[in-house]
Amino acid sequence: MATTGTTNTPIRQSRLLEQVREALRLRHYSLRTEQAYAYWVKRFVLFHRKRHPREMGAAEVESFLSWLAVEGQVSATPLVIWHGVDFHAGHPW
Repeated sequence: MATTGTTNTPIRQSRLLEQVREALRLRHYSLRTEQAYAYWVKRFVLFHRKRHPREMGAAEVESFLSWLAVEGQVSATPLVIWHGVDFHAGHPW
């Protein structure tokens, strides 16, 4: 668990990321896959100024993917993963 710089007080992870990790563990995803998904979920949420994914839909996913492809200089692999994610059915958040 991460700590704050001066007090060494533990920083509690966001509930959303905890739910994502739990859902991936229940599906027996590898640790590396869990870390990658958590990373991309965090980037997605931060890109949209900390809006919860529950409040967003296909338009927000498309704008994030477009930004990644053009401005973010991201390879095609994460984009393929994002296109495969269903944000409306079966996710824990």
